[in-house]
Amino acid sequence: MSDDAYGDPQPAASGLAAPRRALSVRLPSLARAPEPGPDEMAPGPTVARMLLGARLRALREERGVSRAEAGELIRGSESKISRMETGRTGFKERDLADLLTLYGVTDEAERAVLLALAEQAGTPGWWQPYHELIPQWYETYLGLEQSAEVIRCHESHVVPELLQTPDYARAVIALTHGDEPAETVERRVELRMRRSLMLERSRPPHLWVMIDEAVLRRPFGGAEVMREQLRHLAEMSRLPHVTVQVMPFAAGGYPGVGGPITLLRQSEAELPDVVYLARPNGAEYVDKPEDVEAFRHTLNQMAMRAEPAPETPRILRAVIDGC
Repeated sequence: MSDDAYGDPQPAASGLAAPRRALSVRLPSLARAPEPGPDEMAPGPTVARMLLGARLRALREERGVSRAEAGELIRGSESKISRMETGRTGFKERDLADLLTLYGVTDEAERAVLLALAEQAGTPGWWQPYHELIPQWYETYLGLEQSAEVIRCHESHVVPELLQTPDYARAVIALTHGDEPAETVERRVELRMRRSLMLERSRPPHLWVMIDEAVLRRPFGGAEVMREQLRHLAEMSRLPHVTVQVMPFAAGGYPGVGGPITLLRQSEAELPDVVYLARPNGAEYVDKPEDVEAFRHTLNQMAMRAEPAPETPRILRAVIDGC
């Protein structure tokens, strides 16, 4: 596999030409009013902010205006302009209108499009009802994840969150949030299950995960919970838009063994690929091209050393039989 490969490395690798079907995981609570379906869930403001920020940066540079000069115009600072251009903050209509005038954007149609994009950038994502559970730094990830075209990740400790069952997720969440009321823990489980509904969209992202063999043999929640999780993982690996590879113990050490890595690609060509590195109490977002390329190389190296994806169902069956 070449280092510049990004999408499905081998269409047959994800599997299996089985037709798409409804996934087995559903929300833990079904007593409430019907929630929006997978195709109706609002993607949130993250990508709209990034698109508008990228356009503002291009306009500013074309005009030869410094960030300090732009910040002074809107009664802000250079760092505020930087946050706007990288999509890390929202946009006030007045500030945007003033910047467009400074950058020489006088065409009313173009201004209307950018102002409409700013309005979209202020629209809450579907996860807003869970806002008390979500730190601000994590909202950025949710927005990137929900609008991604391709998601590649590596996990060495737990099953990737988008592929977890409710009981397995509950056991994992209990490790870090077990002191919370049971209702709060259940809401965290529900949030995680709602995230996974993106895989049921009519046009789902391609999810390509690499899992250390240790993940398959670490029984979160007990033997039966783990068997259910492994069966679900096997079912998901058969979907045409999901690729699951296992890194066997026999591979020895390998690049990326130190922690989880998630690389997200958006469908918009203007947006860079972003690497998300989870931390115990925060996260790092990497978007410099040379740094992203280094992580992509690491993921490709792991993909070449891991078992081919068509072997995953067989590997999972063997582990299930041994549980």
